[in-house]
Amino acid sequence: MADTRTLFQKIADGDIPSDMVYEDEQCFAFRDIAPQAPVHVLIVPRKPIPELNDLTEADEQLVGHLVTVARKLAAREGLAAGYRTVFNCGPAAGQTVDHIHLHLLGGRSLGWPPG
Repeated sequence: MADTRTLFQKIADGDIPSDMVYEDEQCFAFRDIAPQAPVHVLIVPRKPIPELNDLTEADEQLVGHLVTVARKLAAREGLAAGYRTVFNCGPAAGQTVDHIHLHLLGGRSLGWPPG
């Protein structure tokens, strides 16, 4: 039988190694393996939602929780000078895993607009 879990579910289950920095019953967070800033953490809901367009009103609390976790991790990582949070939606926006995740980036000056 084929394994239908997403890459992030495999990471959460411990089947793929990661540098985990946070876990609770709703989400987990780990350092990106190809960081785009000195601090680059992915915050992932345990519920496998393919992309932002698949969110429902029932997911509002979950998405708010991801943002709150990002704020807590930014403080823990010493990002008092500023940080960025990003959700990518779809291939044209750079989404490469079909499981929503919030990027937390910081530790350097981040230009605008992003590339």
